Amino acid sequence: MLELRRLRLLKELHERGTIAAVAEALRFTPSAVSQQLAVLEAEAGVRLLERAGRGVRLTDPALVLVEHATMLLEGAERAEAELAAAAGGVTGRARVAAFQSVALRLATPAMQALADTAPGLRCELIEAEPERSLPALALGDIDLVLADEWDGRPHARPAGVERVDLRREPMRAILPEHHPAADDRAVSLADLAAEHWTTGHPGTPWEEATIRACRELGGFDPDIRHHTNDAVISLVLVAHGLAVTLLPDLVMWGGSPGVVVREIAEGDISRTIYAATRTADAARPSTQALLAAVHEAGAALW
Repeated sequence: MLELRRLRLLKELHERGTIAAVAEALRFTPSAVSQQLAVLEAEAGVRLLERAGRGVRLTDPALVLVEHATMLLEGAERAEAELAAAAGGVTGRARVAAFQSVALRLATPAMQALADTAPGLRCELIEAEPERSLPALALGDIDLVLADEWDGRPHARPAGVERVDLRREPMRAILPEHHPAADDRAVSLADLAAEHWTTGHPGTPWEEATIRACRELGGFDPDIRHHTNDAVISLVLVAHGLAVTLLPDLVMWGGSPGVVVREIAEGDISRTIYAATRTADAARPSTQALLAAVHEAGAALW
């Protein structure tokens, strides 16, 4: 009889690539993982692993077993979720991954509410961008992901993951409060062509959206002088008159000293904020409570 615990190790090895990564994720020692995989190999009666350089790779029979393991493990997860639903209590551990602004405006208020309404639920927050948090969700390392997706840059959705869109929001022009265009209700990006800019690191959605907005709406390539993934740093640069930037509404919620927020006259570049959970966890009370708390936090904002 093949045990689910050992099948999970094989599936994790297929997805994570190395025994060391499996051991780190599951809080085992690498030797313990290797021993359990050796036992699984003996139970299966076929060779499952073979040497590949300094590591190992799965054999063809192992890949067949991984397909069955995936179905069996998903069935076990659904059974656990339905059992938890039948029990009715909101308990256990809830790991929430969110990027900075959503962590501040949505995740934290949601967890604060759950501390009162579901004191038996242990909530944990992990700051992470969607590129890292979505795969972690699919692997079971995270229970709820709060993510954003920018126009023209869709995320690949891992198998077994459900998505609920929360809000679509446009980017705004952020200017020093004494900027010549600060008195206008809407700012033409074309009028900012000579400005210095601050935005995210190269290759990030924020940087790409900024460049695309300036090119498509303003007709120029921005002179990006400052790169940071921390919007607070960019806002300080703007407040000191060292740059202008583009940021979504949620980042600017409540305002920031020394800057003004203006609509873009030529149109908008937007992003969608959404929540993602595992399909197998749909019936789990903790998952339902998390989603409800996030929706309530969003309703208070918007």
